[in-house]
Amino acid sequence: MTTPKPRSLDRYFFLRLVGTLLALALLIYLLREQGWEEIGAAIGAIPVWNLLLAFLLTIVSRLAVSLRWHILIHAIEPRTSLAQALRLTFAGLFASNFLPTTIGGDVVRLAGAIQLKLDGVLCAASLVMDRLIGTAGMLMVLPFGLPKFFASQLFTQFGHFAAFESVPLVGLTASSPTTLPGKLLKIARQAFKKILAALSHWISHPAALLQALLVTWIHMLCLFWTIYLLLGGMKEEISFWLIAGLWGIIYFITLIPISINGYGVQELSATFIFTQIGGISPQHSLTLALLIRTLQMAISLPGALFVSSVIVGARGEPA
Repeated sequence: MTTPKPRSLDRYFFLRLVGTLLALALLIYLLREQGWEEIGAAIGAIPVWNLLLAFLLTIVSRLAVSLRWHILIHAIEPRTSLAQALRLTFAGLFASNFLPTTIGGDVVRLAGAIQLKLDGVLCAASLVMDRLIGTAGMLMVLPFGLPKFFASQLFTQFGHFAAFESVPLVGLTASSPTTLPGKLLKIARQAFKKILAALSHWISHPAALLQALLVTWIHMLCLFWTIYLLLGGMKEEISFWLIAGLWGIIYFITLIPISINGYGVQELSATFIFTQIGGISPQHSLTLALLIRTLQMAISLPGALFVSSVIVGARGEPA
């Protein structure tokens, strides 16, 4: 007998694909509205040194992400070397360009770790913790952006949308557990249980958690400084810490699993939030979003070599 193909996975992938296409269509519309010439002029106005420094900061940011995972996995699986963590992380970063946001390159990192004869369960737990530490870091910067978000008209619009979404589904009563709030509560409980299970591996390694959080701050500071340099090159004045808070909001919006690697969603949300809340001109906000995406993709390109080695290795060993 053959195992039936899980149709739910096909449906979720199809929804993400549709979400990606819709978001990219809106992004193309924005590009046409703003005009390629204005965007090209905005990029051309950025001093070369700003672009070079932004490129170097992005490299440091990606290295910090690699080091964070190495710290976490090395604490519970000492056989892992920094070189292995770097190769697998960059392979994951490259694979993230083609995989859904909620999966990213974690599947590639896990497959590579298993090929290295590392404990699969511990590696999977380290990947969960890696994402949790990254999310915790972004949570810390939200207070720098939420006050302006709450004071903006954007918050009022989101409030109306949330009120609309809380209406029960067709044919169900308001007390039904299948309403949107009920579903979210169920998901939150399941996520909380998974978090506790993942944390149990690091209870005896608090130093590793602290080091991973510090490295996360290095990654975030590099990212925020990159944005600050690019906007400064376009003659836009904005507070460094406001950038941090606004990007924290963008980060959590991009986590919504409606597109592949957040394509279109990150660019649209960055353009919208930096324009509506940060006071940046629409063409400069859009230019910034495109430059951030381009820099991150460019830095991930070396991971293509490591992805191929993971695939070749997988042919000789059953996963």
